[in-house]
Amino acid sequence: MTRKEQKLKVIPLGGLDQIGKNFTVFEYGNDIIVVDAGMAFPDDEMLGVDVVIPDMTYLKKNFEKVRAIFVTHGHEDHIGAIPYLLREINVPVYGTKLTLGLIDVKLKEHKLGKVKMNVKKPGDVVKIGGFTMELIRVNHSIPDAVAYAIKTPAATVVHTGDFKVDFTPIDGEPIDLARFAELGKEGVDLLLSDSTNVKRPGFTMSESTVGETFEEIFRHAESRIIIASFASNVDRVQQIVNAAYMNGRKVAFSGRSMVNVTQVAVENGYLKIPEGLLIDTRDVDRYPENEICIVTTGSQGEPMSALARMSKSEHRQLQIHDGDLVILSSSPIPGNEKSVTKVINNLMMRGANVIYQSLADVHVSGHACQEELKLMLSLVKPKNFMPVHGEYSFLKTHGELASQLGMDQNHIFIMENGHVLEVSQSGAKLGKPVPSGQIMVDGLGVGDVGNIVLRDRKRLSEDGLIIIVITLSKDTGKVVSGPDIVSRGFVYVRESEELMNGARIVVEKALEKLMEKEVREWSSIKNEVKDSLKDYLYQNTKRNPMILPIITEA
Repeated sequence: MTRKEQKLKVIPLGGLDQIGKNFTVFEYGNDIIVVDAGMAFPDDEMLGVDVVIPDMTYLKKNFEKVRAIFVTHGHEDHIGAIPYLLREINVPVYGTKLTLGLIDVKLKEHKLGKVKMNVKKPGDVVKIGGFTMELIRVNHSIPDAVAYAIKTPAATVVHTGDFKVDFTPIDGEPIDLARFAELGKEGVDLLLSDSTNVKRPGFTMSESTVGETFEEIFRHAESRIIIASFASNVDRVQQIVNAAYMNGRKVAFSGRSMVNVTQVAVENGYLKIPEGLLIDTRDVDRYPENEICIVTTGSQGEPMSALARMSKSEHRQLQIHDGDLVILSSSPIPGNEKSVTKVINNLMMRGANVIYQSLADVHVSGHACQEELKLMLSLVKPKNFMPVHGEYSFLKTHGELASQLGMDQNHIFIMENGHVLEVSQSGAKLGKPVPSGQIMVDGLGVGDVGNIVLRDRKRLSEDGLIIIVITLSKDTGKVVSGPDIVSRGFVYVRESEELMNGARIVVEKALEKLMEKEVREWSSIKNEVKDSLKDYLYQNTKRNPMILPIITEA
């Protein structure tokens, strides 16, 4: 088989059927490049899990083919898994200045050194293996976002990354629509396009409209202003800083990610703060309340975020004062609505006035709505289309949008993570799937928490734990002491003496039977104790706590 007859394999390992965890593999011949390596936050069923990353088994099996990681922008759902990938496969990372600055912070946190970082800018072209990668400027809710034109002898692919069309962006550089149109004329075999806002009609408002709202609010506010936003939304932070400066307010940043991101943004020239404007959170109370603006994390109601801790009076340095004006400059990510509502209620209980998106234009999305998505499809004119970045219904709706524009349904591929699309100039077809899924990260453990562990955690959280401690004679196998019963999260022992005494009697009877039969295997003793106690507890409480017998010898 000649090189030209080979196909380009497009393999999404994350980012489909979900929001977050964006991770796409491109394979041509003996070369593999990765576009984005993101993480997702755990859902409510993943008790104790910190983050979720894609299953990278396929890359580990083909590690000798992996040439590089290319990154579209610096959001966690696109860079969060990079340290975990680089631990396994140390390859160069390519991206724009701010994106690599944020990645560098993560690599230092993970104590990863000797990673080759290659700073590129929109318009640059990188040739690596059988791939030619071109960076194309797009607008998003973070500066320095790019799309990629990915060229191989087999096919040309355009990957939009996250994007919107903003003709008046804060950083002064609009999306390069002309380059997308040129690529469309040259011929594009496959388009991968952001589906996050596909269900919203019309156009996404410009980021600059939020700045106008901030200026109006700052002009009339007489109390402290506390604004919660995504730390990575540097353009939003810049507009807050501008409004504070024009209205004579000092600015304090609160929250680890807010401090880290703004520091990187300032160092790289993406965030400009006038000298003397920035103060430490410890110095906030030294100024009159109408001269203070606090910019914080916690717009999604995250339990450990700075704003959530303020709302519960648990923050070490910042307390909510009666009359404080709190602005949530974001919209809740699906699934976070309850957490956000809880924070709003707690803030109001402490006397704060709260403004959120439905009350004022304090947030605009960083993702394209339907008309912008149609524009991208019309400019690129792809032969084949794969919607990405969204739940199944989002991908399906995006496919229907392409169909409305005249694209043949047979050329629209609604994929799943692990599916393989083989693309060439003669067409596209599904290939053999590869391993995919999710790896849960808990503390320093990567992948050591699985479904069985989660099931146990769920059971512990719902029904609690009963521990039975028994000491047996090493010589005779008879019970020397116990059974002692300990309850954790099941019942309050002091108020349930009758139940606990009954449980002790049940265990004693079970042990007597075993002794009569001269059973000495610990596994048999444990199973008999668990079975007899389980029935007793369910009959009396209709609960199924986890039962843990502990046997010692004396």
